[in-house]
Amino acid sequence: MPQLEGIGWFTHEVVKRWVEWHPEHEFVFIFDRPYDKKFLFDAKNVTAVSTFPPARHPVLFYLWYEWSIPRILKKYKADVFVSPDGFLSLNTKIPTLMVLHDIAWRHFDKHVYWSAMKFYNYYVPKYADFANRIATVSEFSKKDIVNQFAVESDKIDVVYNGSLAKYMPLSDQEKLRIKAEYSDGQDYFLYVGSINPRKNVPNLLLAFEEFKKKSNAPLKLLLAGRAMRDDEQEGEIRNASAFKEDIVLLGYVDNDLLPKIVASAFALTYVSLFEGFGIPLVEAMYCDVPCITSNCSSMPEVAGDAGLLADPQSVDDICSKMMTMYSEPEQRTLLIEKGKVQRQKFSWDLTASKMWNALEKTLTTKID
Repeated sequence: MPQLEGIGWFTHEVVKRWVEWHPEHEFVFIFDRPYDKKFLFDAKNVTAVSTFPPARHPVLFYLWYEWSIPRILKKYKADVFVSPDGFLSLNTKIPTLMVLHDIAWRHFDKHVYWSAMKFYNYYVPKYADFANRIATVSEFSKKDIVNQFAVESDKIDVVYNGSLAKYMPLSDQEKLRIKAEYSDGQDYFLYVGSINPRKNVPNLLLAFEEFKKKSNAPLKLLLAGRAMRDDEQEGEIRNASAFKEDIVLLGYVDNDLLPKIVASAFALTYVSLFEGFGIPLVEAMYCDVPCITSNCSSMPEVAGDAGLLADPQSVDDICSKMMTMYSEPEQRTLLIEKGKVQRQKFSWDLTASKMWNALEKTLTTKID
């Protein structure tokens, strides 16, 4: 399977279920480049269209959505257009459901390229107003969209993310094998996600160093994710650390291995500055792995009482939660048990079902 991340997995898991659950409907999948046939799911009710240009720049976003998309919608006589990546076409009268996962760029503009920010600031408010309905992935994101744009709350449906079936507990023997290969046989804290400023990896590294100094514990810290920018701060902090040999940079980990890395972790440490949802939290719960996460944006909503919440701006607070996770085994066990309850709120079946409900409402929602 080609590499997918948050929005990609959301789209993949939803439409896979739609084409299976609704053989009475015809689906047209529109790609901006040559596609892998795996994305068609061997479904008889799917037509694939690849159209120019590849939408990877603001100018190309505009051309793709305002010229290519309307032409295809008209050609195939579409009843509804579902746009999964926060954009849409202003040049069509087809009812539109826009999936807007978050608006992190509104809060972290310094972390977004100038040209992209100009496009987002100008067009996304227009998209939000134009869409018949909007789906987003948390109550936090819904409130954020309402506060930032002139959108009525009842126009937005909250549709949580899910977890792939591959995320499940491992046997003790399999955990030992994974740890022997990736952490010299030691327990480890784990970060999963891209390496970019919003993910707050520098503070996590500094907190881990303080944890090692205070605890003298043999735990390591593993980071699984690719660097998204030419930002060397994380590497500089790691190289300056007295415990740099205990910090393991795994880079991108493929979809078959990553669930095993997660399930073998002592705890997930996901202390991002901002998330519209935070899928790794749910994946960890499904692996019976406890979480340390941030006390801001959507993360308290997703973690519930199954995670230790830390101030992501405070190295001391993150370190304190790591110390609690290490030194209080009863607390760690309790978090795992609470995670088994909390995770029931999140599944791709629920996501696909709620998205279908949102699609049906889109067909009956008029725009001015």
